[in-house]
Amino acid sequence: MQSISLAERTNALKQSDIRAVTQQVNAVDGINLGQGICDLPTPEPIRERTRQAVTDDQSIYSHYAGIAPLRQAILQKAQSYNDLPATDIDEVMVSVGSTGAFVTAAMALLEAGDEVILFEPFYGYHRNILELTGATIRYVPLSGPGDTLDTEALERAINENTKAVIVTTPVNPSGKVWARHELETLLDLMQQHDLVAITDEIYEYMLYDDHEHVSLASLPGAYERTITLSGFSKSYNVTGWRMGYAVAPPHLIEKMGLLNDLFYICAPRPLQHGLLAALEDLGDEYIAQMQSDYAARRQMLCETLEAIGFDVPWPEGAYYVLADFAPLQATHDGFENDKAACQTLVQDAHVASVTGRSFYQHPEDGRTKLRFCFAKELPILKQACTQLRTALA
Repeated sequence: MQSISLAERTNALKQSDIRAVTQQVNAVDGINLGQGICDLPTPEPIRERTRQAVTDDQSIYSHYAGIAPLRQAILQKAQSYNDLPATDIDEVMVSVGSTGAFVTAAMALLEAGDEVILFEPFYGYHRNILELTGATIRYVPLSGPGDTLDTEALERAINENTKAVIVTTPVNPSGKVWARHELETLLDLMQQHDLVAITDEIYEYMLYDDHEHVSLASLPGAYERTITLSGFSKSYNVTGWRMGYAVAPPHLIEKMGLLNDLFYICAPRPLQHGLLAALEDLGDEYIAQMQSDYAARRQMLCETLEAIGFDVPWPEGAYYVLADFAPLQATHDGFENDKAACQTLVQDAHVASVTGRSFYQHPEDGRTKLRFCFAKELPILKQACTQLRTALA
């Protein structure tokens, strides 16, 4: 049998380091602080509504953009929390995760010959999906917490073929939260060059040290050229449910919805009914408690990493720490680069992280960095910190 020729778009695809390290740490019965799985329990109101939806046999396809009650609840949340000027559920699409929404946005906007700006460190799925569109990616550095948008670098990356820019806030993996003045600067350039933005705001509620979440689309003149993405996975501990959404002007959502129909038909209907509880039953008190709980976990992990010798920029948002192990290279074996360091922690501490190279165009830019996730049950995170301290004592 002759070998089957695959599409060129698959040539660069390979298993991510995040998935690979999960298998490695499982093999030693270790603790996974690499993949952003989030093993915290799903709130009972969401589970109860979902059980009821199954009992009520809510089993047929929904509208490809989602059931009307959920779209209405998302619209109200987008108006009140994100301060978006959306006015109708025709500006809302429920999707198979925020990643599904990103796929439809990228496919609706981009094609071969277009260029798109991606800030790094970046979320690997964003880059891989953008590459599938055939567009050319231009990378602009935007480091970690406390670092400010490099306007000159951004301007150098923009040319006559640039069509879109990707904004993630808070940032996975660095934990940076975009400041309002940075978004205003970005918007000025978008208006000058007639660019569209796709914003990933999945970690929008996970904020520390009084940082404010600002949606780009809330700025005057931005909504008409912005697709805002978010979802339920992170804030409500339902990563495996794959439920996200997009909010954008109707003409953009219409095409994204048709692509959503083509790729996925619709998001799982019983889960759509269940997640109404997230927006109707779980209010400010739930969010405040979640923020407090994550702040305590952030402190535990950051203090542990500092104690064992990492340089740790404490994240302003999300639930990751992108830490630099360069100080350990002079005192410990097994830290020659990020791959070696990741393997050392799996073998010696039985704790998984993610290699820094996973988040940069050029692997050497992440060669002394590892990303850790602290979205874990508190006893498990405590045990991971104990194992790290013991291994690197």
